[in-house]
Amino acid sequence: MGIFKIEADQFSWIDGSRDEPDDYCLHGHVTVQIGSHQLEDYGTVSATALYLLKSLTEDKAMDQHTIQMIPCCGHFFLPNQELSEVQIIGCDTGTDWAIVHVGDRIRIILDSGDEEWVELSDYKEEVFRFADKIEAFYQSCTPKTIPSDAFERDGYTAFWNEWYRRRAKG
Repeated sequence: MGIFKIEADQFSWIDGSRDEPDDYCLHGHVTVQIGSHQLEDYGTVSATALYLLKSLTEDKAMDQHTIQMIPCCGHFFLPNQELSEVQIIGCDTGTDWAIVHVGDRIRIILDSGDEEWVELSDYKEEVFRFADKIEAFYQSCTPKTIPSDAFERDGYTAFWNEWYRRRAKG
């Protein structure tokens, strides 16, 4: 069956530091292998991890109106009313691919139109490994300052609520 591997390193916060309690979006260098294709970008790896977790149960379109799988940035979190899910709003720059669920497999579609079929169990294992690595970096840093602004606080809360809920489904 197909290949999906994703790795990240060179973690930093937007100011380039290795620890910043007032920055909520982790950045890093990402390398992805999808079949014989290798993609590489520097982006918001915390958003990448959350959107990979979402992709375990939801299809992910690749279009100009949705965040990329490796987004350049995440300007703000848009929480739902229950604070159980969040959309990350950023710019239109990044690296993207689509995910389509077909039974126990997923079809990954690149912007070139090339496709790779991957067993959902293998994909899930790789997504969890990646997400756990990102979370471990957060845990290694100074605890985040909880935003005083209600919108920012709710967005950040919803981000982690969704992250933990989706990760626990494994």
